[in-house]
Amino acid sequence: MNASRRLEPDFLDELSDVAMESGCELLDCEFQGNVLRLVIDRPEGVTIGDCQEFSKQASALLDVTDFGSTRYLLEVSSPGLDRKFYSDDDYDKYLGRKVRISWHHPSRGKTTFVGILRDFDRTQNQVTVEDLPSGESHAISLKHIDLARLEPEF
Repeated sequence: MNASRRLEPDFLDELSDVAMESGCELLDCEFQGNVLRLVIDRPEGVTIGDCQEFSKQASALLDVTDFGSTRYLLEVSSPGLDRKFYSDDDYDKYLGRKVRISWHHPSRGKTTFVGILRDFDRTQNQVTVEDLPSGESHAISLKHIDLARLEPEF
């Protein structure tokens, strides 16, 4: 089975609570095949120790809730340097940063470019990104964005 399995909202809330108790935020939870992937973050960055601690606590919760009827592998990780945007709040959080946006333009089809995230308008539900290197600004509706992620700068 290659498709992700949907997890119960109450269960996700409990995992989020466990993450918060560890000083982290649960960004993503995916159960695909026999692998449960959990992505955590914290403002100062995620360490291996954070992943280990959260993994222990999440594992205990999974045991108590009798998660899954078969064997599974638990993976806990950080979102990485090129983290994808998991929620609308990420657009606010990363204003002014370099991003890679993949989106479907209504007339031009799929487009991907790297630019600076200049604005997030919650009322219009759109972002403005300055394309690099052309400097052209694009106002993009969130409903057209397939994937947004930070572009690492070294």
